[in-house]
Amino acid sequence: MLVAAAVCPSPPLLLPEIATGAAPELDAARTACADAVGLLAAARPDRLYVVGPAEAGAHGAYPAGATGSFAGFGVDLSVHLGEGPTTSRALPASLAVAAWLLTRAAWADAPIEGLAVAEATAPDACAATGRELAASAERVALLVMGDGSACRTVKAPGYLDERAAGFDAEAARALGTADVTALLGLDAGLAGELKAAGRAPWQVLAGAAEGAGLDGRLLFEDAPYGVGYFVAAWS
Repeated sequence: MLVAAAVCPSPPLLLPEIATGAAPELDAARTACADAVGLLAAARPDRLYVVGPAEAGAHGAYPAGATGSFAGFGVDLSVHLGEGPTTSRALPASLAVAAWLLTRAAWADAPIEGLAVAEATAPDACAATGRELAASAERVALLVMGDGSACRTVKAPGYLDERAAGFDAEAARALGTADVTALLGLDAGLAGELKAAGRAPWQVLAGAAEGAGLDGRLLFEDAPYGVGYFVAAWS
């Protein structure tokens, strides 16, 4: 059963080593992420699943000990997803950022497993995956990585799309109130057009949370660089 969840943005820019001179711009987001991960530990889960969007060909399960590298972002830094034997399959960027957050929090509260979800995964399939995760242990927690639209300004990665602000506002409201129905109702096609990489992981969370009666709080909401970033805690 799902007992707690944290929702965090997944840009490698969360790492000060990558953001360099722009690092202070995301200090509030980092602080909110740390608070959300701390609330996961307070729930005393038996198992933690880290769920995030996958680049092409990188979807699937990642065991504890899987390694991610930020060399592709110009930083000689590697992270491990909890304790376990190293594997040859590298973590996708979203799970690598999650591993960095957990390392920063000195996570040692429950075994960890990673799951990278293809961004095109249908909502029903996402929800079914979430239900399976929630049923896998008596007390399950999720760390869910993913961003909102990437089309909030003309300088955003996807340029300006006037639909982006409304999409992000609904996503933020649903994440901040643990509104499972609203999350499952996010339009996958529109999310794809707006480059909202968090849609599929959020819908995995929604499936896991069905019937759990969790409350939600939105800890952070902003759109630096024209991308929607949200931090939420469900408990």
